[in-house]
Amino acid sequence: MAKLAVVLFNLGGPDKPEAVRPFLFNLFNDPAIIEAPALVRRALAWLISTRRAPIAREIYAHIGGRSPLLELTGLQGESLQTALGDDVKVFIAMRYWHPLTEQTVAEVKAWGPDRIVLLPLYPQYSSTTSGSSLLAWQRKAAAAGLNAPSVSVCCYPTEGGMIAAQAALLADALAQAGQGARVLFSAHGLPKKIIERGDPYQIQVEMTAAAIVKALARPDLDWQVCYQSRVGPMEWIGPATPDEIKRAGSEGKPLVVIPIAFVSEHSETLVELDIEYAHLAKEAGVPAYIRVPALGTHPAFIEALASLVRRSLLSGCNPCSEHGGRICPQTATRCPHGVGTI
Repeated sequence: MAKLAVVLFNLGGPDKPEAVRPFLFNLFNDPAIIEAPALVRRALAWLISTRRAPIAREIYAHIGGRSPLLELTGLQGESLQTALGDDVKVFIAMRYWHPLTEQTVAEVKAWGPDRIVLLPLYPQYSSTTSGSSLLAWQRKAAAAGLNAPSVSVCCYPTEGGMIAAQAALLADALAQAGQGARVLFSAHGLPKKIIERGDPYQIQVEMTAAAIVKALARPDLDWQVCYQSRVGPMEWIGPATPDEIKRAGSEGKPLVVIPIAFVSEHSETLVELDIEYAHLAKEAGVPAYIRVPALGTHPAFIEALASLVRRSLLSGCNPCSEHGGRICPQTATRCPHGVGTI
């Protein structure tokens, strides 16, 4: 039987306090994050990571001094491998901390697959996330002589099983919140200039939120897409999640917050949403603040990933969206199916 390797991509996270600064350096040294000549980018990455490391270590201290992302991604990989059956092996490649792309390329090559499916755990495509991970894989695989045919899944913002899972989790939270609750669909933000250059991320985040609302079949639902995790002085896309929390408080609205761009728990959910924003909500007078869990190993989500793998092998496209070809409007010039492809 043909051997299939499936590679799951995610951001990665520090596995101990001492790893925080090098993790941040790797993040800010990525040309997809800071578009500058290599020497300038490295100097900026060193400066930013050195300054931000103490703050970041304090954040990770709330969750044991380390990120749980690798372990949680491992559980997703195990569930996906079970769903796909025999002759399939799932690997993990993290962008900014171990196992880094080069290590995973070596592991996949040693296993000797006949085909490879590259599957980012970012439902919404951005050049800064999926694009960066897939480009790094292409470069490292070429350098290592990994020649097995590969196909990449670029995005799946409205994939049916994923939307069903999110809608079910949201419905449970709404039942707890009672009447009149507002839903905040919170996603990681991006600098506005990245979106203005044609990155499709914001468009796809809005697609995800609209699909979840449609699946709930609640036309009267009070909801808002918003963005968290802003850093630095530049202008970011909005509205900002903290501003929406304050608005809800001023209006006496209970809140249900659902992370729609994170499929696993990590610092942005466990600390930013659960601790910092919960505290902000209390201070702002929000009557109730309920956070919906990330998708994790929800069976409908795992089956959605398995379906994406199967369809990508049969579709003949590369990269493959949830529908095969392009799903972005033409204004999204950094869509991997258009100008500036990965």
